[in-house]
Amino acid sequence: MKNLTTVTSFYLSEFSGMEDLKSLYFCVFFFIYMSIIAENVVLIRVIYREKSLHEPMYGLLCNLALNSMYGGTALLPGVLVSVLSHSHEISVSFCQAQVYAIHTYAIIEFTILAVMSYDRYVAICHPLSYHTIMTEKFVKLVVFMWFYPLLAFVIVLIVTVQLPYCRRTIEKVYCLNYLLVRLACTDTSIVNVVGLVSVGLYTVPQLIMIFYSYAHILKICMTTFRESKFKALRTCTPHLLSIVNYSFGCFFEIARGRFDSSHMSYQTKMFMSLYFLIFPPLLNPIIYGLSIQIIRLRLLRLFSRKSRQVQIK
Repeated sequence: MKNLTTVTSFYLSEFSGMEDLKSLYFCVFFFIYMSIIAENVVLIRVIYREKSLHEPMYGLLCNLALNSMYGGTALLPGVLVSVLSHSHEISVSFCQAQVYAIHTYAIIEFTILAVMSYDRYVAICHPLSYHTIMTEKFVKLVVFMWFYPLLAFVIVLIVTVQLPYCRRTIEKVYCLNYLLVRLACTDTSIVNVVGLVSVGLYTVPQLIMIFYSYAHILKICMTTFRESKFKALRTCTPHLLSIVNYSFGCFFEIARGRFDSSHMSYQTKMFMSLYFLIFPPLLNPIIYGLSIQIIRLRLLRLFSRKSRQVQIK
């Protein structure tokens, strides 16, 4: 068995397929990263400056935007550096830090989406009490959304970082916890049990909240007038699209990691591997910006004002 100190870095093998077009890949990833930051900053700015949007629903949307920037930053700067690098190696400590950032981003994202489903439940099922209920609970929900994932995943990471590594090839462009566990040269059954339990703790409460909320929303829709049904559907559409988008990412990540992908093209594997960390942060601002009328109008006003200023200059 090799000693832990013999492994000081990991080799990210998926970058080898970018060698011939590394400049193109760098430009694409750089554009995606700048788009994620710009879209979410603009969304937060619009909500912050528009007094009528200072409601719990839009506060949760700001948290979703902040987490999108956190997730994009956890992945893309490291990818940009590695694309231009000749060695495509990542230090053990940086890899472990990336594992923490990527996993906490994923848990926070799912938790925010779950809380947003509860927000929609209160708004549709208890409209007269919405502001009272959500205003009283808002700070507690925000603290829960962030600190629960950030603190809870530390336990999993502590178990992982103590493993002795005797292999160093990671077949991805970034690090994940289960990939590090695979590289260990010791019995990982306890680690696997801890990981399985943690997955349940990170997903089951959120799933219960989402299904509970939409079960009650569906019940209300079935007993109300047609106009009220369309209004409820319109209110929930952006959130449902975000959940579907996130679910696609989860499905692709599970399929990519658990099943044989040797028959897939390099581009398909890259798409499935990166969907989870690129498309939710990239598409969420667009989904909400286009679906919610007041945000759409404020964005149009913002960009038309900037356009007039440019023309004057």
